[in-house]
Amino acid sequence: MKHHLITIIAASLLAGCATQSFVISGNTDEGPTEQTSQAFFVSGIGQSRMLDAAAICGGPAKVLKVETQETFLNGLLGVITMGIYTPRNAKVYCSK
Repeated sequence: MKHHLITIIAASLLAGCATQSFVISGNTDEGPTEQTSQAFFVSGIGQSRMLDAAAICGGPAKVLKVETQETFLNGLLGVITMGIYTPRNAKVYCSK
């Protein structure tokens, strides 16, 4: 049991965070307009999630940036569930 715990701790420490940002236009210094968590299963193999940034911002001209992120907690959940459940965060930044 001790070896399993050490393996889980080592794997969670090695799990890195990842962020993909798509800057459309403008200044994105303010916080996100919308933030949501998206659930993937079996490491997300063959899965995709759609987020309509234009609908969230009230038109495509108001979209400043779209970002997806895997945080340390997301990676830890993936390690604990052995890849069965792997969440990601999505953020949309809109102009005022």
